This record gives sequence, C-alpha cells and structure tokens, in this order.
Amino acid sequence: MTEPLWHALHEAACARGEATYRDPETGYTVFTRIAHLTRGKCCGSACRHCPYDHEAVPRRS
Repeated sequence: MTEPLWHALHEAACARGEATYRDPETGYTVFTRIAHLTRGKCCGSACRHCPYDHEAVPRRS
C-alpha cells in the first residue's frame, strides 16, 4: 500500500520547520506535528498529525 501524498508533504514541511502545509486533495491548511508540539496539548479536534494520541478527543460510545 502506498502512502498518501499528504504524508510526504507533512514530512517535508516538518523538515523545513513549518507549522502548516496545504493538502492538495482537500485544499485545507493542515497543522503539522511541529504546530501541535508548539501548542503543548491536544486541542480535541482529532487532528491528522496529533502527537498526543488524540487524548482530548471525546470517545465515541
């Protein structure tokens, strides 16, 4: 299985120290792992690159 394009874009943005990148499929601006680490905690929005294991995202029952 090949990785999605956004994976390479995320890694490249992180390598450049950038906080965001644009997902070419959706047009959305996406926060990188760097942006989340700078924030310091999970925001609860189920972000794609959350380094906090989505700890503040409400669990579905």
